[in-house]
Amino acid sequence: MFTRKNLIKLLVPLVIEQLLAVTVGMADTIMIAKRGEEAVSGISAVDAICVLLIGLFSALATGGAVVAAQYIGQKNREKAREAANQLVLSVAFLSVILMVISLIGNEAILHLIYGKLSPQTMQNAKTYFYIVAVSFPFIAIYNAGAALFRAMGNSKISMMTSLWMNIINITGNAILIFVFGMGVAGAAISTLLSRMIAAIIVIYRLRNQENAICIEYNFRLGYQPEMIRRILKIGIPNGLENSIFQFGKLLVGSLIAMYGEVGMTANAIGNSVASFNCIPGSAIGLAMITVVGQCVGAGKLDEAKKYTWKLLKYASISMLVLNIIVLLSVNPIVNLFEAQAATKELATKLIIYHCICCIIIWPSAFTLPNALRAANDVKYTMFTSISSMWIFRVGLSFVLAQNFGLGVFGVWVAMTIDWVFRAILFISRMVSGGWKKHARMEHTLTE
Repeated sequence: MFTRKNLIKLLVPLVIEQLLAVTVGMADTIMIAKRGEEAVSGISAVDAICVLLIGLFSALATGGAVVAAQYIGQKNREKAREAANQLVLSVAFLSVILMVISLIGNEAILHLIYGKLSPQTMQNAKTYFYIVAVSFPFIAIYNAGAALFRAMGNSKISMMTSLWMNIINITGNAILIFVFGMGVAGAAISTLLSRMIAAIIVIYRLRNQENAICIEYNFRLGYQPEMIRRILKIGIPNGLENSIFQFGKLLVGSLIAMYGEVGMTANAIGNSVASFNCIPGSAIGLAMITVVGQCVGAGKLDEAKKYTWKLLKYASISMLVLNIIVLLSVNPIVNLFEAQAATKELATKLIIYHCICCIIIWPSAFTLPNALRAANDVKYTMFTSISSMWIFRVGLSFVLAQNFGLGVFGVWVAMTIDWVFRAILFISRMVSGGWKKHARMEHTLTE
């Protein structure tokens, strides 16, 4: 169903899109680092919460994209459009609720998760959280629209939208942080404005009635419970998996906060670079949803398996090359961040360890499961991810960090043990063919 040219046309914009998002995220951290480690720590604390909440939108977007891709595979354009309308309606509703909760519970949420941060770090976190919470509906709609364009195989649209979003974000940061001296508030306002523009662009593009997937021109989305049920059937397990995963990371974040500004800032720097390390795998994982989803919709399960292994091979090779480059450049990269010597030393150690594990483990642990999700095998990925998260990443983090005295580095070791467990189970599931019964069942129901 997909030629090499089709795959390249899908993959290249996705890699660029992921590169843009991560590079600008690193630029944000570098720019705000000039305002002090309390600013970096405050934003890092809020970002962990935002990733949890935005993960819910992304889970719904994934559910909608899988359903839409399967209908495209069946050449059922009307149902694909119906799925798009219901996805936009669902994410808009959920995001407004989460925005209101975040605005009302701002300080209480921060205290509940992190306990006692230093006064300046807490003030930075509160300011950033208030402003960024307003952006939730916009980033939710953008994620939904981008997922739908990927489901069509048109990743160029999501790439260009991401490009504009990131240009606005980084330009706004430069002006508001350095010219107007607004610090974390400037960073938050830039994020809000960039997400607003991205949502407007993606909705405008989705209104084009010539698209295989589009939303109603007059925005009469309606309410179609059966279609929402199909989206939620994939979106809810994916959302639970993602939310519990991110909640576990928040608990681990509260452990890292015990190691002071050095630990939190080194972890923030490490996470910024770690996101860069995973760009190819993340992009190819998004492509798997489109490719495998369309194959499953067409009932071509053997092709779905063939493309899964091919894309996993692409992910492994590209991550090998990228992480070797990062390893060779680790000192100059860390020196971009203004931090004290102890912070840089710890960050360097974390980055080197992460690069090595990325090369060996990450694609099988995080790229591969997207193929299972696209084949409707969402409960297996959910139970695997949740059990692995709590047993290894959360449980071992406290053991290695505190009992073995490894501190923040122990948290990262526990994280990679979690990866190993996931990789083993996901590879076993794909090889055994257990995912096929879910793909066949759903295909039968939608014919």
